[in-house]
Amino acid sequence: MTVTKPLFRSILLASAMAIPAQAMAQDNDEQSGNTIIVTAQKVEQRALDVPITISALGGENIEELGVTDLDELSNYVPGLLIQEQSANNPGVVIRGITSDSGSSQQGPRVTLYYNGVDISRSRGSYQAIYDLERVEVIKGPQATLFGTASAVGAISLVSARPREGFSGELTGGYGNFEQTLLAGHLNAGSDVLAGRVAFEYRTRDGYVENLSANQEEELYAQDQLGVRASLRYTPSGDFTLDLIGTYDQQRNGGTPFTSGTFPAFAGAPGGPANAFEDANLGGFPEGAAALGDDQLGLNREVYDLNLTAEYQFADDWTFTTVNGYREFDSAEVFDADGTAAPFLEFAEIADGWQVSHEGRFTYSGTNVRASAGWNIFIEEGAQNVPFATEEGLFLQCLTSIFGAPLIPGIPCVAADGSVPATAVTSLATSGAATAIPYAARFENQGRNEAYSVFADVTWLPTDNLELTAGVRFIDEYRRSGFISVSPDSVLSGAPLIPGFLDTNLQTYRDDASFTAALPRFNALYRISDDVNVFATVSKGRRSPVVNLGATVDGAGNVVPDPQIVSEETVWNYEGGVKLASGPVSASLGVYYQVYENFQVSVQDPDGPVGTFITQSAGSASNLGVEGEVSIEATDWLRLFGNFGYIDGGIDEDGAFSPAFSGARFRLQPEFQASAGFTLDYEFDNGMRFFATPSVTHRSRIFFEVPNSDLISQEGVTLVNARAGLSFADERYEIAGFIRNAFNEDYLLDAGNTGGAFGIPTFIPAEPRFYGIQVTARFGD
Repeated sequence: MTVTKPLFRSILLASAMAIPAQAMAQDNDEQSGNTIIVTAQKVEQRALDVPITISALGGENIEELGVTDLDELSNYVPGLLIQEQSANNPGVVIRGITSDSGSSQQGPRVTLYYNGVDISRSRGSYQAIYDLERVEVIKGPQATLFGTASAVGAISLVSARPREGFSGELTGGYGNFEQTLLAGHLNAGSDVLAGRVAFEYRTRDGYVENLSANQEEELYAQDQLGVRASLRYTPSGDFTLDLIGTYDQQRNGGTPFTSGTFPAFAGAPGGPANAFEDANLGGFPEGAAALGDDQLGLNREVYDLNLTAEYQFADDWTFTTVNGYREFDSAEVFDADGTAAPFLEFAEIADGWQVSHEGRFTYSGTNVRASAGWNIFIEEGAQNVPFATEEGLFLQCLTSIFGAPLIPGIPCVAADGSVPATAVTSLATSGAATAIPYAARFENQGRNEAYSVFADVTWLPTDNLELTAGVRFIDEYRRSGFISVSPDSVLSGAPLIPGFLDTNLQTYRDDASFTAALPRFNALYRISDDVNVFATVSKGRRSPVVNLGATVDGAGNVVPDPQIVSEETVWNYEGGVKLASGPVSASLGVYYQVYENFQVSVQDPDGPVGTFITQSAGSASNLGVEGEVSIEATDWLRLFGNFGYIDGGIDEDGAFSPAFSGARFRLQPEFQASAGFTLDYEFDNGMRFFATPSVTHRSRIFFEVPNSDLISQEGVTLVNARAGLSFADERYEIAGFIRNAFNEDYLLDAGNTGGAFGIPTFIPAEPRFYGIQVTARFGD
């Protein structure tokens, strides 16, 4: 989308007239009044003094808002949207740019960091947000700070560290849809050695009823556990070592892909409205051997180990090393057609591991600050996609959608939700067979190695001016693999899915190496002790893709089909103002981003129906404004609010495809805002009343590129609140919460795999949730 000069000038004018805004307050250990301390630039700084756009929330803020997951948290951060279709498939969007591909061959755009280590691989990135010290959202390319994946920004999750003393907390909760919560932590230790164990266990019935007798659980049921153990060793004031181990597990119900084409029952409204009614997803029990389970749902486990050490070896010098290992294994069975018919039954079995090491020297002098170091990141993974169906039914349903039915007069799914097409195999074989199960699969594999060195220098020529320059040099090796198993159908004599090729049990491989240099330049000027202005120019990069599939050569043989998709680059130009004066902290920023070789996922013209590859859509651009404000009106009342505006998309040049020309980015709202207040009033008898009501809004989003009105969601406004009482000087607490208080119906996602077959499916977002939680605290 091309941004015109008049529009650019009008937005700059509006920005100059708007109320400045700034990040929300953090944990009490990280702030003093409205002075916020962050570590986005790898040193402790006031957010006011960081010359980039950053939003930060401490663990206390997260608790006040009643937020339980990252997707809910994103409602309160301008420019951030997180879509959790499942824990296996989160979509992270910063400034309208999405990073959610499950392919092992493709790199992410957004870096998700957990205790300083990149965990951005989509199928292994979901992380519960219990017992956190803070969350920092850093916007714009930050390659010198956050590695190769931060093409558009980074999210940094920092867990609570062990502390001196003995203390603990235990929380239990119950709510509608049989929500249960058991969470807490135990902390013990001295100023030399301390440990902390934290956990969270959540369960919930599914909020979409499944009419199918084949399935035991309702859709979107939740059963997940997170456990973290941390050890801190501080033998002196100059040395700190943190060892953190984390385990996450999900045993969640199936995703409610609900067909808008076929009804689940007689009288279903049709179209996207079907998503807000009962579903009828039967799965395919006869295909359990191929899919791995006869039940829809997700089984996922993640293991994470982190070792961080910091040594101040001289007055102004510190060496830090951050090391991590992460392993994930997930299996999700899903009904892609969204009906009772065993038509498009898939699973996704993803596994992988990653190891990373970073060493960094930091210098903090009077007029110069600098950091330099190296980073090694290696990951290996695979995405295996089995497919199962019944042959006659599949052929009847597919031909009904794309042309004349195989047997006229027999619908795939009848108006009452029943499946007449189950009779087709018997008719086609004159009764010789009543059902012919069919299975196929394909798998993409990837091994990615990135070796980089980086340096960042900040010079203070005067007390009021800071100039920063930095660069990261990257040497990257990417290897892809592909295998597919696609037997011929008994009925048709060919693979059932059009374009599905069989590699004859061979795994094709291809590899390539790439290099890049990613700079950033920042300037910060202190107008006063309370007001700073900043400007930044930085370059981001999404790694090239070694796209590997299969095709047919001139002799009719199945052969490898390697393609190199060029790296996607973005130049980010940004400026803003930050304020922290007395009870007010605020910030306002304006940015303009220019993309080259913008990568999009498109239907593979040489592959099976329903499979996608990455291609370059040419140039794209983004223009946006973001603001935040927090006001400590009294010692018991804080007001907060934020907003974001984005005008962006693929440029209107038609270079890639007319359908893509001028399209808005996927999951990019034009407007986003939230506001609320926190009331925290303490009585003389050790009792405290607290409440945080809030409202969030986002404008229309499209779920796919090219854009379609059908595959979109109009603007959504949600009201949420958390309130309660604490007793005995905060030893005991009882709180109630409500999310989506007015029970708004809106879509979480649309299109999906079914859309590639001409029958889009629709997923409902969370309805009204409410409940009560009781907490007991003990110790220091």
